[in-house]
Amino acid sequence: MIRPWFVGFKTTFGHMFKKPITVNYPDEKVPMFPKWRGKQVLMRDENGLEKCVACGLCAVACPADAIYLEPAENDGSVMAGPRYARTYQIHKTRCIFCGYCEEACPVSAIFMGKDYELAVFSKDDFVWDKDDLLVPLPGQAQTPPARK
Repeated sequence: MIRPWFVGFKTTFGHMFKKPITVNYPDEKVPMFPKWRGKQVLMRDENGLEKCVACGLCAVACPADAIYLEPAENDGSVMAGPRYARTYQIHKTRCIFCGYCEEACPVSAIFMGKDYELAVFSKDDFVWDKDDLLVPLPGQAQTPPARK
């Protein structure tokens, strides 16, 4: 009966004077592993134009059917190729972060980023469109407005 008390006190005192292993989360961020797959990001080319050619391979490769895109013909102001994705949406409630979309893209337009803070307050915020996914232009604080 008294032995468990001594074992418990020994364990407590053994850990009491060690350095804590916790992280002060909002102030300190935990570094992610190199193969971590977080929030998807749509990349831009060296001229600042969208890389996505709206081939639809990412939507076909997605096992959870989380990606929706609508292609449109390009006039040269959005993308360097003949087509671009007029609508590009990822439904985060369906996404399983498998990375198949990144592997299927022939032009490396979609990239699995390192962001792991994905909590939202409304269920409508779980649908990310192209404005939320595009990498901001250099020198620009926020994403560009939606093109019609």
